[in-house]
Amino acid sequence: MRKPEWIRSKLPAGDNTAFVNSELKGKNLNTVCEEAKCPNKGECWDSGTATFMLMGNTCTRHCSFCAVKSARQGEVLDKEEPHKIAEAVRKMRLNYVVLTSVDRDDLPDLGAGHFANCIKAVKKEGVKVEVLIPDFQGRKDCLEKIVKAKPDVIGHNIEVVERLQRTARDVRASYKQSLRLIHNVKGLSGKILTKSGLMLGLGEKKKEILKVMDDLLGVGCDFLTIGQYLQPTKKSLMVYEYVKPEAFDELKKVGVEKGFKYVASGPLVRSSYMAGDFYEGKVDL
Repeated sequence: MRKPEWIRSKLPAGDNTAFVNSELKGKNLNTVCEEAKCPNKGECWDSGTATFMLMGNTCTRHCSFCAVKSARQGEVLDKEEPHKIAEAVRKMRLNYVVLTSVDRDDLPDLGAGHFANCIKAVKKEGVKVEVLIPDFQGRKDCLEKIVKAKPDVIGHNIEVVERLQRTARDVRASYKQSLRLIHNVKGLSGKILTKSGLMLGLGEKKKEILKVMDDLLGVGCDFLTIGQYLQPTKKSLMVYEYVKPEAFDELKKVGVEKGFKYVASGPLVRSSYMAGDFYEGKVDL
């Protein structure tokens, strides 16, 4: 299916992009910008921002929408990764950092401890930290490690409407488990803001989207991002339709009216896109 004009994004270019690329490669750090083939890489890198992907670039889950490579076992953890990321944040002069990770079902604590160490290291730089975390198999002890590290925002994506969960996500993930995670964050800390993301263009109906909104609000989700699914590889799920910008605008309006603190909704919106500006309320999408 040919991409419409509104779905196209600029390629990365400029001095900041070259600097970010050099800094990340020099420290052997991964970004979701590259691994997930994010369409906003050019815009974000040109502004000197990046979303760090922790614990390597090999995921132990296999979701059919995702471009990140998968295997039964991930890479050996780099114990210096927290220090390396903190140093990169300092050199890049960031004031809002997003940390995400691959799933690490092969580790005893599913990588939660390492994730928490990275949060703590970045927080010492005096910046706000948003995290986009896996479901940790629903284990509350893993989630507690993340909460105790005190990120400012904890995000976990519901990804697709309930009917399409088995189509798009790994069998170990589930709609109810994702909702329960967000609910548990609020139970562990009333101060941490929560966030989730939804992809459109896979055949979902409007009433199903509205149900996702209601379900997320029901478990205490504060922020919502809604974007267009783009097929990252030939082996990934095919796009069913390209949702028009005006439909995204309408969903934003509905989400705000329903009670989300903010809703970022647009064809190229992704979970971490302009996250700092959304957090501060500076961007209107």
